[in-house]
Amino acid sequence: MGKIVAANWKMNLRRQSGCELASALKTDGRECWLFPSFTLLAPIADTLIGGTLKLGAQDLSPELDGAFTGDVSAEMLGDAGCTMVLVGHSERRHGHGEQGELLLRKLKRAAEAGLKPLYCVGETLEEREAGRAKEVVKEHLSVLKDLQGTCAAVAYEPVWAIGTGLTATPEQAAEMHAFIRDELTKLGLTDLPILYGGSVKPGNAKDLMTQPHVDGVLVGGASLKLDSLRAIDDVAREIG
Repeated sequence: MGKIVAANWKMNLRRQSGCELASALKTDGRECWLFPSFTLLAPIADTLIGGTLKLGAQDLSPELDGAFTGDVSAEMLGDAGCTMVLVGHSERRHGHGEQGELLLRKLKRAAEAGLKPLYCVGETLEEREAGRAKEVVKEHLSVLKDLQGTCAAVAYEPVWAIGTGLTATPEQAAEMHAFIRDELTKLGLTDLPILYGGSVKPGNAKDLMTQPHVDGVLVGGASLKLDSLRAIDDVAREIG
């Protein structure tokens, strides 16, 4: 497998701008993973027909169906054209208080509906400065122990490097990715790709993706512009 480029558009873009970006990536023959907002999923799914891009949602409900106003079920996501979903992104963990048991329920619901989660883990600046980074990441990974074959990948995203302009050094990324690889191996997940996420840009993508155990990148702000996402994906293709 070559290097993976996943694009998390977060709460950005509209129908026209999102579909134009998706269409341009499809025309290029890109194989990125796209995670638009809920309202863009169906039109972008139509745009991607016949291409090689994969479509995912940014979140899902842990429930099947019912009286859960504002939630979106895994089956609804599949119906909209998704094959993937983000689970445990730091902005859900720290902005919405999502942790352990809830995230495990979301992972199981995704699997039951045939969706492949991209599961996110990572420490805050306070946790890193307290020497607890690996402890925190190990705890995040522990929910995967009974979920063989469920996930598409794990993404390591140091919370202090998301949307801040800060980026883990290549050495910091390599150290944590090696730790995650060891932990996944202990859980029997030897082939699960590990992506790096946290202020990834065209200028640092190569340094990050050439580190051991960095199997690709999860891109936020730089994925909203065609030129920058193309540049990052070109690096991924070059490295192979």
